[in-house]
Amino acid sequence: MAERIIIADDHPLFRTALSHAVTKVWPGAEVVEAGSAKAAREALAEAAPECLLLDLHMEDSDGLSVLMDLRQDFPALPIVIVSASEEPRVYAAASQLGAAAFIPKSASLDAMREALAAVRKGDNWFPETDEGSDDDIAAMASLTPAQRRILSQMKAGLLNKQIAYELDISEATVKAHITAIFRKLGVVSRTQAVLLATKLDVDQPAADSTPA
Repeated sequence: MAERIIIADDHPLFRTALSHAVTKVWPGAEVVEAGSAKAAREALAEAAPECLLLDLHMEDSDGLSVLMDLRQDFPALPIVIVSASEEPRVYAAASQLGAAAFIPKSASLDAMREALAAVRKGDNWFPETDEGSDDDIAAMASLTPAQRRILSQMKAGLLNKQIAYELDISEATVKAHITAIFRKLGVVSRTQAVLLATKLDVDQPAADSTPA
């Protein structure tokens, strides 16, 4: 059976460029293209791939939270972040959240192939950075999926009653989750929790780069 690689990116031209890099590293592989995080999950449900290439900015995902969710649901899957972001803190956070590699979209095709070849061998590949680990990122990674959903609603400015309605749970359950979130994040207020949650945000550059 052919090896299977999933490319999740909402830019068709960039998916094509990534596909060229993938087939150099995995000759004969079945390349599955997905234009959204939802489509990537559907492809993952069909059959386990050797690797997932994941953009952080798609129509239904924005930032490192999509990596955190996929990492929890598919712990053995090598995930390669391919992003227009070139912030050292984002490289470091992606590594801390379990990504196998981080490829900036400005990278040449040769660099992309080098990174993918490292991942195929079981190694990690990240741009050099002086950024160290962040205890806040580790704390957020410890949240359950339900707690992350509630934190996301808090970040959007929703009150407990509104969160309960949106998630179809009781207000008492929301309050219990928020108490657990505060404990895990080491905070005492919604404002502090939301500020920590912004560390998962990744600024989208004005225009995505295409590989050289």
